[in-house]
Amino acid sequence: MIVIKRYEPQKEEILSAGIDIGTSTTKIVISKFSLMNMAGGMHMPRIEIINTEVLHRSPIYRTPLLSTTTIDMKAVETLVEKEYSQAGIEPNDIQTGAVIITGETATKQNAQEMVHYLSEHAGEFLVATAGPDLEGIIAAKGSGAYEYSKKSGKVMANIDIGGGTANVAVYKSGKLCGTCTLHIGGRLIEFNGNHIQSVSPPIKKLFQQWGTTVREGDSRHLPEIKKLTDYMAAVIARMLKGELLVSDHPLLLGHEPNWQDEIETIMFSGGISECIYKYETLSAGGAHYDDIGELLAASLRESQELSSWTWVKPEETVRATVLGAGTQTTEISGATIHAESNDLPIRNLPVYQVRLGHELQEGIMKMSEAVKNAMDIYDPQREGQNFALYISEIPYLGFRDVQALAASILESMQLKPNRKQPLVIVLESDHAKVLGQTIKVQNPSQSIICIDQIRVEHGDYIDIGHLLQTSVVPVVIKTLTFHH
Repeated sequence: MIVIKRYEPQKEEILSAGIDIGTSTTKIVISKFSLMNMAGGMHMPRIEIINTEVLHRSPIYRTPLLSTTTIDMKAVETLVEKEYSQAGIEPNDIQTGAVIITGETATKQNAQEMVHYLSEHAGEFLVATAGPDLEGIIAAKGSGAYEYSKKSGKVMANIDIGGGTANVAVYKSGKLCGTCTLHIGGRLIEFNGNHIQSVSPPIKKLFQQWGTTVREGDSRHLPEIKKLTDYMAAVIARMLKGELLVSDHPLLLGHEPNWQDEIETIMFSGGISECIYKYETLSAGGAHYDDIGELLAASLRESQELSSWTWVKPEETVRATVLGAGTQTTEISGATIHAESNDLPIRNLPVYQVRLGHELQEGIMKMSEAVKNAMDIYDPQREGQNFALYISEIPYLGFRDVQALAASILESMQLKPNRKQPLVIVLESDHAKVLGQTIKVQNPSQSIICIDQIRVEHGDYIDIGHLLQTSVVPVVIKTLTFHH
């Protein structure tokens, strides 16, 4: 009798951590990813994250600061250790995830030092990200806005408002249409008792523009403060329509709204959303803040302009960014890759894009120039900073074509000051295994990591994790920009 063995799809589980250090609050989430080969037994493996389970959510802590310009790194580390202990895990149990410095915290003197410090101390493979556009994207995934747009097909704007910034990400049918960030948040004016304790620079600039003087020490009950929060709500409405006025520009952080589609539905997440929806119970970090957060939430609720859109309730309010960080920043590479496990993990590798333009010979001619340009950008002192080449617009490749491309990459890499570094190549199309193996045959001493099915952009940074049992690697794509 012939026994036909039933195909059992490969499965694996990995742990992820998300740590969000925001203007007002710090929170931590631990999640479990289930990975599975979604292709049948006779097909090319395709490993995907099929399920995410949140194992542990920290309380909402007040962000520890040493001063108005410095994060208390030791206190943040103590919070992280405490929450890991509560969750019953060790740092080296963590295989992926993100540390995100959000909002005004990204302007602190030691913001960059903080994320790199936590990357080293909080897990075997934990990454650092910041940058207002990325914050908006991650929050939209944590709040449920991304999924809502995917299921409904509607154009959905997620407005994540915390202590210092409103990060907006617009999605249509699960595709990103654009982003925008505003200086709008609860802690832009803080109180001490019945008096104003601090007014942030963008708000001072706005008051100047209005010919109004609001200073530290003034009464917290000044009518100008409610006028300000009403104005913030109106600015959000104009931003959603892509109709910001020149007079709104003190509240714009970075670029103007850059989406083309007309927004149909909106969702609010972040600490100000918590003031609207009250999802959270009182937490260990305390829930009362002496700032304009409650007033801003009231202005949003009362705004005639904002009522013209359909409001969809978020799945998460104040925890949207941290859940997005812990569960949505990781991508899984293709299963047919070439990676040497002793070279992994790799952190904070800048990406330089080489477009072959669907013409192999022309593309090969560009390779040396591309490597030289990458070194000029990422390693100007020729100190040996490694980088990844992202090769896109690849034409159909036959056997000889793959050999020619491999040879041109190896020749170009001779320009690098440190040739012992792993050669890291990211491909848009499914050629990683054959290209990696061909390079290895042509130069057996060259250490190589060649991965595919990952979409990155010129100027992104990537982290590549340990090789998993399913023969894939987790890859985190991020933007390490600290706004000033």
